[in-house]
Amino acid sequence: MAGHSKWANIQHRKKAVDAKRGKIFTQINRVLSVAAREGGGDPATNPALRLAIEKANAVNMPKDNIERAIKKATGDLEGVTYESLTYEGYAPNGVAVLIECLTDNRNRTVAEVRHAFSKFGGNLGTDGSVAYLFSKIGVLNFAPGTSEEDVMDAALDAGADDVISEDDGSIEVITTPEDYSSVKDALEAAGFTAENAEITMRASLEVELDVESGEKVLRLLDALEDLDDTQDVYSNADIPEEAYS
Repeated sequence: MAGHSKWANIQHRKKAVDAKRGKIFTQINRVLSVAAREGGGDPATNPALRLAIEKANAVNMPKDNIERAIKKATGDLEGVTYESLTYEGYAPNGVAVLIECLTDNRNRTVAEVRHAFSKFGGNLGTDGSVAYLFSKIGVLNFAPGTSEEDVMDAALDAGADDVISEDDGSIEVITTPEDYSSVKDALEAAGFTAENAEITMRASLEVELDVESGEKVLRLLDALEDLDDTQDVYSNADIPEEAYS
């Protein structure tokens, strides 16, 4: 049986992100713009902007780039207006896929998303076809070897919903989106810095795949992530480690 390691999957995804750093800057630039336009340019009073700045800092985005994106969004500099779009569909083997995009041209975006689904054996669905399977949560992942007891005490005291010890020794802390920042800050104050920390969409039911099926699904997910307008791609696929090699 192929190995299914959540920690390995996180590491593979981080490597993929690092390999696409130029595109990541473009993605985060759009997130900064939308957050600042909708909630103002002060991260102290705009939680969405604070999270966007955290993402930018995590990939070493230059401070000038961050400030420029915020100023464009708040009207201090001329810029482009983006809108948020969400697409739903199915990958091979009935895997549910949710794609979040920021775009200045929705006709271009939907055409590119539909093409990716068609090319790699999936189907673009209608609104509501898979969204009901996903919930927005805060997630913080800690490497194998981290003290479960100490993380649990700090996390639960700070208001985390759950602390999960995985079979591979890694630890996952689950929060509500609203409590994510305060729990993250409390854990860092206690000396625990997450290897991966984000507000994400998590499926209530996963589809466990073998290596061959996992490789097919990954080809579609990678194609969707490579689209210029894509911000995040979520699925309910449980993909074995061997499929990433």
